[in-house]
Amino acid sequence: MGSGAPAAALGPVAPKAHDMEREQRILAALHPVFPAAPEPYVFSDDTDIVGSPFFVMERRHGIVLDTAFPEGIQPTPERCRQISEKMADTLAELHALDYTKTPLAGLVKPEGFLERQVHGWIGRYERAETDEVPGVEELKKWLASRIPASPDPTVIHYDFKLNNAMFSPDFSRLTGLFDWEMATVGDPLADLGVAMSYWIQADDPELLKFGMGKPPVTVMDGFYSRQEFIERYAETSGRDVTNMTFYLSFAYFKLAVIIQQIYYRYKMGQTRDERFAHFNRFADSLIRHALATAKEM
Repeated sequence: MGSGAPAAALGPVAPKAHDMEREQRILAALHPVFPAAPEPYVFSDDTDIVGSPFFVMERRHGIVLDTAFPEGIQPTPERCRQISEKMADTLAELHALDYTKTPLAGLVKPEGFLERQVHGWIGRYERAETDEVPGVEELKKWLASRIPASPDPTVIHYDFKLNNAMFSPDFSRLTGLFDWEMATVGDPLADLGVAMSYWIQADDPELLKFGMGKPPVTVMDGFYSRQEFIERYAETSGRDVTNMTFYLSFAYFKLAVIIQQIYYRYKMGQTRDERFAHFNRFADSLIRHALATAKEM
């Protein structure tokens, strides 16, 4: 069951966050053409039932990986590479769908997607800003002035990460892909950039690896590096990825804004959860990492 009820620790949630009806409609449109998307059964906006709008979807079975493999499963380099390939190929498969032949065609406005995203997230950062962060003004100007021409729009998940995926016991199939609340039709390379901002590798800075707690399993031997993932995606999808530095820099900035918004709520007393007390340092680290990535272009 998907539920729009915010975690109490996070404090107030933006009006459009966790839009259960929208997510249910996206799943209903995608399930017939993209089997990894679970089938939604029913949506209800009756808040008397569970306290918030919710929808019920089919149950999927399999293995979800986050910071460790389940007991009894050996994370061999071969298995880690197999998982990497399946993730890259699934993203390419999603981006190959013809959204114009689904109900999504009437739900989305892909024109100007990347421009809206870049300027929108800059605005969100400015509204949640608490500390003076060196380099953030330079990064905002760089992002706003370097927006590339987008390829043809595709369905994008926009929260594509390992712990939103479910695998068969032998890891040969993706049995489910979850958390579609950010999904839309837009720039597929922005989707790849977001996926790579979550794809932590062993040589990343410590705050990047440990900012959210334990690092994900992708730091283990055998998992693709981000570059290998991007190359596999390019090979499978046939897309030009020469502008990926921009998309990755923007993705790190976008993640920094999300972290900063949580820290803002903590600093304003809207949540007292001490897990968020260091999030200003984590946001600062992501901004510096985004700027360092930008300077590689």
